[in-house]
Amino acid sequence: MNKKLAAFADEADGQIDGQIKAMVENQISYLEIRGVDGQNIADISISKAKEVLEKLNDNGLKVWSLGSPFGKIGINDDFESHLDKFKKGLEIAHTLEAKNIRLFSFYVPSSEAEKYKDKVFAQLQKFVEAAKGSNITLCHENEKGIYGDIATRCEEIHKNVPELKAIFDPANFIQSGQNTTEAWEKLSPYVEYMHIKDALEDGKVVPAGKGIGNLPYLLSKYKGEVLTLEPHLSVFSGFEKLEGNQKTQIDEYSYPSSRAAFDAAVNALKELL
Repeated sequence: MNKKLAAFADEADGQIDGQIKAMVENQISYLEIRGVDGQNIADISISKAKEVLEKLNDNGLKVWSLGSPFGKIGINDDFESHLDKFKKGLEIAHTLEAKNIRLFSFYVPSSEAEKYKDKVFAQLQKFVEAAKGSNITLCHENEKGIYGDIATRCEEIHKNVPELKAIFDPANFIQSGQNTTEAWEKLSPYVEYMHIKDALEDGKVVPAGKGIGNLPYLLSKYKGEVLTLEPHLSVFSGFEKLEGNQKTQIDEYSYPSSRAAFDAAVNALKELL
């Protein structure tokens, strides 16, 4: 399978220089940019975005998507100020030459999701309207606790807001009690790209192919251009101080540093591919 790889490189290093180093050394060409030098991507200035772009260009790297927090607010929170921030996010995305912006469908009370669906659709539509003419694709990520956390509600989103594409995140579905192959059957027509993240039945994130996310099956069905690696693996504080037999007490998928966790996630994905 010949796919281009992207990554949330802030999981390797909080500083953009360290992120670039991790990507170059792992031969990953695209960045789903989320955290930059201590700031969320939605909070950086345009001048900072230009500085980041120059560094990426110097190293042959590109921004695939803004890993933004847009839509990650309560359904009854102040949406108008959030929409204003989203409009600035469009400027940041344009400056970074990003093709996509990742967003969410608002936190809703789990027992009252149905009650809020019209408001969810209306607010997502406002994102879409704000992005018209930008040449940036808005992509909804399924996430635990938001309206679009399970496949049926994600499908409703895409039917009601058809301009909005899907990011398929297997681990997030597992954490929401959703079977990933069933989710794929419903959502594959809407999928713009995938997040590569796997999990065990209890929701713990593990390297790709080591959980119950059916990653081999999903990858065999995926027709998109880019896969974004989102490691989310555990970093064990004090790992490096343990010696001898004590090491066997550490969780199998915990790592001594963020960079080690990132590298392990990359290697697992490449092995699957």
